Amino acid sequence: MKEKFDNLSAKCSRITTTRYSTSFSLGIYFLHKKIRQPIYSIYGFVRLADEIVDSFHDFDKAYLLKKFRTDCYEAIEQGISLNPILNSFQFVVRQYNIERELIDLFLDSMEMDLKEETYTNDKYSRYILGSAQVVGLMCLRVFTAGNKKDYENLKESAMLLGSAFQKVNFLRDLNADYVQLGRCYFPGINLSAFGNPEKKQIEKEIEAEFKAALKGIRLLPREAKSGVYLAYIYYLELFKKIKRVSAEKVIASRIRISNGHKIGLMFDSMIRYKMNAI
Repeated sequence: MKEKFDNLSAKCSRITTTRYSTSFSLGIYFLHKKIRQPIYSIYGFVRLADEIVDSFHDFDKAYLLKKFRTDCYEAIEQGISLNPILNSFQFVVRQYNIERELIDLFLDSMEMDLKEETYTNDKYSRYILGSAQVVGLMCLRVFTAGNKKDYENLKESAMLLGSAFQKVNFLRDLNADYVQLGRCYFPGINLSAFGNPEKKQIEKEIEAEFKAALKGIRLLPREAKSGVYLAYIYYLELFKKIKRVSAEKVIASRIRISNGHKIGLMFDSMIRYKMNAI
């Protein structure tokens, strides 16, 4: 009897993904159809939490996030939520045995965004872990479908990929985060005096993580490899574009890749994948 509502919930997660991220939407489309919906459901959950802390400025964000956390755990325990996004997410959590610890770490990182924090190295690491690396691990639970050995073998690569993606996002969104939201995630860096030496230091970290993560992508199950590789290519191209511009331009504007360029990258990655050239 609940099937119709579950289908509606799944559709809400898909719509949320496509409305908020062209890159991830196309990446998910290139996953095998049997694992697309679980990844939509994870992204919908992550996106909704992120939206609370980033966008709902006229509301009590701390209350909304606390309620979201409570509603999330009730949904997982009861196997249902009247919030379609949470209903879709709880189904995936239960089906793929996603640990509560991963969800806790993610929501803890969202709580950090409620305050204007000065990020130490420790806080920076904790934020990256919760906001990005555990999301990679949630997806990896789906990709490995209960195979514990594969999960453990690919765990580090999934975390590095999530970290690289998040750090690219930080660079891309410097203007919005610093000017509009008063956030600076990078420890020990004064964004009012942000220059090319600081930018190059961050880029060096990201470069190493991209390189290490690619080794794990090559070992992913076939059903997941092409979609994850496409997301990797998008973010790598965005990173290269950021590297080509000055620190002054990065902090003054949001660097983007056009949809036309994304389509070109899609076809290129398809050819590389089919030729086993990744």
